[in-house]
Amino acid sequence: MRLQVFLSHNGICSRREAMQVIQTGRVKINGQVINEPSVDVSGSEDITVDDRKVMAQDYTYVMLHKPPGTTTTKEDPHAEQTVLDLLPEHLHHLSPVGRLDRDSQGLLLLTNDGALAYRLTHPKFHLDKTYLVRVKGRLSKDHQKELQQGVVIEDHKTAPCRITAVRYNGEITEFHITLHEGRKRQIRLMLKSVGHQVHFLARISIGPLRLGDLKIGQWRYLTDEELKALRMTKQ
Repeated sequence: MRLQVFLSHNGICSRREAMQVIQTGRVKINGQVINEPSVDVSGSEDITVDDRKVMAQDYTYVMLHKPPGTTTTKEDPHAEQTVLDLLPEHLHHLSPVGRLDRDSQGLLLLTNDGALAYRLTHPKFHLDKTYLVRVKGRLSKDHQKELQQGVVIEDHKTAPCRITAVRYNGEITEFHITLHEGRKRQIRLMLKSVGHQVHFLARISIGPLRLGDLKIGQWRYLTDEELKALRMTKQ
């Protein structure tokens, strides 16, 4: 884990503030001043800020059912509500894993385990994420095939995805879409490219994690079984 991330995840300051703290010579590792925020640390070192030891906190893993209208960030002075506003104060040191658009809802993982968060969000690990989507109009078989093969959005072709559980209800098409990319507003832009407006978007799974019956705005700790399954996805 990078030193800058270590300080942030252990409640010393925000990640942005950590960079300044490190670069101004206030941080020591095993008695030596370190000015480089990207230095890798394991947490077993003697790390101090202003000569006060930084105690590595136990890792915490929380599942949140993010409501629409809530911003997925730790700090945003312009946001009406962030995901941390939905958690008790003793969990405000956690960081969201990946992004979930402001207008979307569903499963969001928060943790202070930076190594795990990296493995769950980096595209090279191909972690599947599944979303329940409702669009206006009838999503044709041809458009389903086009989406699954990849479409060009913002000058970049999306990776192949899977569309399943397609149901038609009047003027609305409901389906599941599974992908491993996480570009900003990706699903909405993908559907727009084939002429459909997203009416509803909710993430229902991340790898082995399932949102289940967790109600909007509620949170819970991951179970031991869920955490074990999640760690196995890193292999």
